[in-house]
Amino acid sequence: MLRDVLIQKGLSNREAEVAELVSKGLSNKEVANQLFVTEKTVKFHLTNIYKKMNVKSRAQLIVWCLPHLGFVDNEPTQAPRTEIPAGAAAINTMPVGSTTVAGSIAPIRNETGTGSGNGNGDVGAFGI
Repeated sequence: MLRDVLIQKGLSNREAEVAELVSKGLSNKEVANQLFVTEKTVKFHLTNIYKKMNVKSRAQLIVWCLPHLGFVDNEPTQAPRTEIPAGAAAINTMPVGSTTVAGSIAPIRNETGTGSGNGNGDVGAFGI
């Protein structure tokens, strides 16, 4: 679909291919490898694409192409919010390599105590 729109805008078949691959996040080297050309050829095509599309950068090209990529229309505009009950500790997970690491978020305590005089109750690492 994107390729057809780009061709209608005046790009050649090869330029449309390059623009489509760039819009999917591939680097110049990855585009070159996939199309069996040199990086210099990809840069040449990008220069022509920028002129024909009246854009100044790779980022502007990608922004122009985004609405025409098939996966954009199917994604929700905002992720649903999950409320955490008051007083409950939240569990956050984040991917690390091929595993998922879980950690808990402890509630924030605001105490006044005899510490270093800054009012946060922290007496230091050695309890001095």
